[in-house]
Amino acid sequence: MTPTLLQQTFVSAPGGADEWAGAARLTFRQGEEIYAQDEDADLIYRLVRGAVRTSHLLADGRRQIGDFYYEGDVLGVAMTPTHRFSAEALGDCEVLAIRRSGSAAYDAGHLGRMIWQATATELGRTQSHMLLLGRATACERVARFLLDIAERFRGEIVALPMSRQDMADYLGLTIETISRMLGRLQAEGVVEFIGARRYRIRRLGALSDLAAA
Repeated sequence: MTPTLLQQTFVSAPGGADEWAGAARLTFRQGEEIYAQDEDADLIYRLVRGAVRTSHLLADGRRQIGDFYYEGDVLGVAMTPTHRFSAEALGDCEVLAIRRSGSAAYDAGHLGRMIWQATATELGRTQSHMLLLGRATACERVARFLLDIAERFRGEIVALPMSRQDMADYLGLTIETISRMLGRLQAEGVVEFIGARRYRIRRLGALSDLAAA
């Protein structure tokens, strides 16, 4: 399914990176699909602005969140001819899109290294997610999730671009459990939520201990 695009232009390589020479710059609104499950995986994307989630819809209607992507991440690298996951914008976002073959960067041989690096990163993400789902308690999963996002953005106030349901589907928990664990962490003074989508870590050592359990 092709989403409604706010903007499409062709750009020179960002920061002089030959891998993205001639990429299309695409802008999506919140909730719009960047690529669909089972769609041909002929494009690779680099997230310039915003946040994206990938998800897989099971035959029984349940949804599994694959991962969350932020500015600078590469997504859409598939080992099969089609995408196993779809990708949706969590808010207004901007991406660069380039074809795996037939582009000037591909013909010049610049895409190969980038694809291998992106594949290695994707493997690391998958392994981390597997380890996260293997944690014994719901509180440990939530603690690791909050710590991972905080470590990525390095700010005092950390933004959560995803919903509670997104978190639940990613962590293999119910939304009620997510809400209960977040409430517990706040009640114990480990984190402080500022509204529903922003938080700060109050007791880093306690959160790290839970995440490492």
